[in-house]
Amino acid sequence: MTVKIINSSNVELLLDWSELVTDLIDGHSRPKAQIRDIILSRKDDTLLSRTAWIDGLGQLVKTATIFPKNTSIPAINGAVSLFSDETGELEAFIDFHLLTKWKTAADSLLATKYLARKNSEKILLVGSGNMSSAMVAAYKTIFPDANYYIWSRSLENASNFSKKHAVTLVQNLKKGVEEADIICTATMSIKPLIKGEWLRPGQHLDLIGSYRPDMREIDDIAIKKGRIFVDSFDTTVEHIGELKIPLQSRVIKREDISADFYSLNKFKRKSQNEITIAKNGGGAHLDLMTSKYILKKWKTIHN
Repeated sequence: MTVKIINSSNVELLLDWSELVTDLIDGHSRPKAQIRDIILSRKDDTLLSRTAWIDGLGQLVKTATIFPKNTSIPAINGAVSLFSDETGELEAFIDFHLLTKWKTAADSLLATKYLARKNSEKILLVGSGNMSSAMVAAYKTIFPDANYYIWSRSLENASNFSKKHAVTLVQNLKKGVEEADIICTATMSIKPLIKGEWLRPGQHLDLIGSYRPDMREIDDIAIKKGRIFVDSFDTTVEHIGELKIPLQSRVIKREDISADFYSLNKFKRKSQNEITIAKNGGGAHLDLMTSKYILKKWKTIHN
């Protein structure tokens, strides 16, 4: 088997957010994924390896390094190997940054598709990194006429983001949250940025940034106010501070987490006034589903 080397330059123009969301839905109708994570750390630096096997789809190993203090190079780097389900042979090396961008944004887009109010008009992005850039493109497939806003702890970065993506700069986070219909957080914050007292009925929160047991983007009041959903119970509940910390302190109970993507039929609002919260924890099974989609699109022009 010839190993494919797939990067953004030879496939990204073929990719479509709506198609990928459909493939994620299909992936969750297959046998439940076997997944394992390994996290190693040195102070603020992290090595995260994730593996997945979905019967009938294949196997994947994705390793990420997160070095928050990097300045001249990306803070997050890594490698992805995709293996054939039929033979176990190495099928493709897929560009880490391409995969992470499309998997992570489509993950939150899938939750938003089911949970956010259809008439949402104001979308606030908290954090001005690459993930927020991807979320602008992803959200526009559902909310093409919405108004987009950006807030960041770095005013300079937020200003540059607003110019690049033609979105409105917000300097007062409290006011931005209060006025938004959808709030998307994509930061590396340890201390909560979003306060529950700022939230109002009907909002939807997409929480992307936290990935370690000590990381949170919203406070106890916020997590208590919303009905909680996750992409995967296996990669969020016991692994990420966003849920692990309030569970340990008994602010919320395990049964307060309504569903993950293996029960998409439960991803629905009980009312237009309900606050919904979707925690994006990722997971190698989502990387696997996304990698198979990327490989499928690559084959349309390279076979």
